[in-house]
Amino acid sequence: MVERYGFSNGKVVPVADNPSILVYAAPTDTERQELLDDYGLDAHNLSSALDPDELGRVELDGARADIILKVPRNFTSEDQLLFTVTSMGLFISPKRLIVVTTDPIDLFHDRSIHRVGNVRDAMLKIWYGTISHFLGHLKVINMLSDSLEKRVNASMGNRYLLDMFTLEKSLVYFVNGISSNQMVLEKMQVCAPKLKFTASQRETLEDIGIENLQCSKQAEIYSNILTGLMDARGSVVNNNLNILIKRLTIISVVFMPMNVLAGMGGMSEFSTWTAAIPWPIAYGLALLALTAVGFGTWWLLKKFGIERNEMDHRGRRRPAVR
Repeated sequence: MVERYGFSNGKVVPVADNPSILVYAAPTDTERQELLDDYGLDAHNLSSALDPDELGRVELDGARADIILKVPRNFTSEDQLLFTVTSMGLFISPKRLIVVTTDPIDLFHDRSIHRVGNVRDAMLKIWYGTISHFLGHLKVINMLSDSLEKRVNASMGNRYLLDMFTLEKSLVYFVNGISSNQMVLEKMQVCAPKLKFTASQRETLEDIGIENLQCSKQAEIYSNILTGLMDARGSVVNNNLNILIKRLTIISVVFMPMNVLAGMGGMSEFSTWTAAIPWPIAYGLALLALTAVGFGTWWLLKKFGIERNEMDHRGRRRPAVR
């Protein structure tokens, strides 16, 4: 799919003829051949722009520049909480900017640059949009992490823990992608005179570098926090399971003496022993006796400290903060 854009009153607008910006999203074989034959793109760099595992880089050829940068891939429900990155190619010449992506992306939605008068301004606007895209995904990952943390604290299975591992893997992809873009930005700042950037465009490029560095730090912080707490959250799941097993064991121990007494007497023997007593009274007294044995067993368990830790934890009052 090909989209064509031009400039009008400081904005990027769709045009039909003489486009200054061409956007190829998931180009077909015919469109790839068109890029190679009609616009003289390098075959290797074109393949790199469509390779999700390609590292970011800048190649200069006079006034032309081939830039490979990393962008977040559009998230869908089929990804199962896995956020990944892909590559984008920016092929800039003095009068034309060609963008090659693997997925359709809204490239010019960012408002950090209000007036766009040439292809270099458009390229800088795309850079700003990429950083905003990363930041938006980081906010979503942080919200999902907080939600999963609450579920993990009450869970006894591995489902939510595995989801957190997936988010941790996503943050690793983001940290690598943003760091790769940072190196590309640093090289572009050095090569700004060769690309004929104006003074204002150089200042914008420096601002983009600062924004990207802040985005990288934020991704690293989220990744370090999530990685550091994964072991603790795994221990929480194990502890929840241990508490459940402990409660079930206590219930089994409470009923064990009752089962033993009921088994020793049996139904026929008990009826013989209480032949002189009406059966409603006899069985009622037997039920009360077994209930008393159960409460007595629970009281002994509590006295010897089997439930003490859990009861102390629930009943302990927090000291007042002054």
